[in-house]
Amino acid sequence: MNGAQRQPIGGGRWHLNHGPIDIVAEAHGNEVEVAVAHELAWRRFGTVLDELVAELRLLRQPVGEACPLQGPIARRMWEACAPFRAGFITPMAAVAGAVAQELVACYQREGIERAWINNGGDIALHLVPGQSARVGLFADLARFDIRERGLLTTDGQFELRAEMPVRGVATSGWRGRSFSLGIADSVTVLAATAAQADAAATVIANAVDVEDAGIHRRPAGECKDDSDLGDIPVTVDVEALAPAQVQRALDAGAARAADLQRAGLIGSAMLVCQGQWRLVEPLSSQTSGMFALGNPPQAAAVGSVFA
Repeated sequence: MNGAQRQPIGGGRWHLNHGPIDIVAEAHGNEVEVAVAHELAWRRFGTVLDELVAELRLLRQPVGEACPLQGPIARRMWEACAPFRAGFITPMAAVAGAVAQELVACYQREGIERAWINNGGDIALHLVPGQSARVGLFADLARFDIRERGLLTTDGQFELRAEMPVRGVATSGWRGRSFSLGIADSVTVLAATAAQADAAATVIANAVDVEDAGIHRRPAGECKDDSDLGDIPVTVDVEALAPAQVQRALDAGAARAADLQRAGLIGSAMLVCQGQWRLVEPLSSQTSGMFALGNPPQAAAVGSVFA
């Protein structure tokens, strides 16, 4: 495996890559401090993969009562997934968000007004008072490719402001990079941290489901040899379903999202499946009405977060 690599991509952004980890980092503020923060993030990024691989066996085990992990990212993954341990979940459900969260900490310093780390669509943000970021929403994960780094067309957008209790955004669905037990094209979650958003998006996407012969599944281990899901059936194809079936699946997912919201685990969520959607509105008046789905498509800089 090649070592960590980086390259500037303009607009205060860097592309970082190491094996399966693909990052876009962006920051704005004092030029010198931004450069220092980018360098700190690059140095930390170079250690992330080896740190996770060292505990990979434990990271692929179901979350139990006590955390057996040592590394800061691994422990953050476990903590984000712990509220869901009554069902089957491993810390890997929060890996992308936890990595993004670790790197954005490098930008939480004097002189940085706003910054974000986008790890394949899972995003950690840093915003000082008075700052905001617009986030593009992709309803179909099959067409999102962070590696293009060009202009992508979003299906909607929302604005995150510094006063909002949201610093993490994550999206999950059966068409995404990771396996899903459900049939959602995408579930986008806003939460206090990126790791929490990542774990919750996985859980909610799994809940977007209905009994139908048009849903095709295979054991995860047959799709990927080293999957942490083992023999659990994962969704590999979904035929066009009757609208009523799609509604039932979305209702199930929205109910799960509402439960997590009442438990304080998420701020809000957008669920999309076969042209239909459900919005679980924020409980806080600070964040209500921020999703804008169904607007004319917007041109957005790749990484789904754009200024």
